Amino acid sequence: MEISAAGRLEVRITTADVGKRVSVRSLIEHGPSGERFTDTVGVLTSWDNGVLRITRKSGESVRVAESSLVAGKVVPSAPARRRGPTASYEELARVSARAWRPVESERLGEWELRAAEGFTRRANSVLPLGDPGVPLDDALTAVRRWYAARGLPAYAQTATGAEGTQELLCAELERRGWVREVTAELWTGPLAPVADLGGEPSGVVLSREADEAWLARYRRKGVSEVALRVLGGGPSVWFATVPGDDAPAAIGRCVVDGRWAGFAAVEVDPARRRRGLATAVMAALARRALDEGASAAWLQVEDDNTGARALYDRMGFAAHHAYHHYRAPESSAPAGEGAP
Repeated sequence: MEISAAGRLEVRITTADVGKRVSVRSLIEHGPSGERFTDTVGVLTSWDNGVLRITRKSGESVRVAESSLVAGKVVPSAPARRRGPTASYEELARVSARAWRPVESERLGEWELRAAEGFTRRANSVLPLGDPGVPLDDALTAVRRWYAARGLPAYAQTATGAEGTQELLCAELERRGWVREVTAELWTGPLAPVADLGGEPSGVVLSREADEAWLARYRRKGVSEVALRVLGGGPSVWFATVPGDDAPAAIGRCVVDGRWAGFAAVEVDPARRRRGLATAVMAALARRALDEGASAAWLQVEDDNTGARALYDRMGFAAHHAYHHYRAPESSAPAGEGAP
């Protein structure tokens, strides 16, 4: 916190700092174990009527009474990455969007409206990168109409926690009654160490298409033709299968796009978990991606998937940013069986 020459804590932020990353200390009335203060770090998304609203990296919005402030300052826009390839949020947002293509899309200024008959929120949400070309309320009205015309709930995919992410947009959506339904994280890491983890190639079959065996292990049963188009879409798509008895023991999907290899749908037969099959699948896919010139990797993982998070941490991945899906207030039906 900022300390004056006289040794006193000072509040060195004003309403002019809305949109900047800040660190504040505030008084609390009933803290645990007699604590009197709490610290909050995040993007200052508003300062109105004596209340500060700060959005943390996770997307959580915290309200702080101006009267409770003890200290505050502007801090660097993003913390240093502890490991992994350097990348901007916009680069990763566009790479991950190309890896999970919708069957229909339309531009609204620089925003992309995406639809795939409800198969996953990623393929059925607006990706609001840049300027929609119209005021925000008009843009959101156009988004709601576009999805309503297709019988779909209106979703917006946003991100927090890295330089260039959309804390201010998230706050504006929440002010308008949009509800955050899903939060997950995008992790990045170097690709070569993943390829080295599996040892010599053994038992993993790679294919350009998701065949019946692969789909038998995929957790979203009854995959439609539209879903197959989404799964098979992307610059260079590979599917990995570890053969089993009635269904594969493990599967995975990888999309190679320039320097990036994106992993998804890594699933293992529950009876055969903790035997290194997920590692073997990712290693085989990573070797193929290296052959195609990729050097960095990314994947998406949900907050409550503790097993996957531990595995990816051991592989050298680290969280880059959190991403969220906001549902319009008049939309009621979830898209894609709760899938992110």
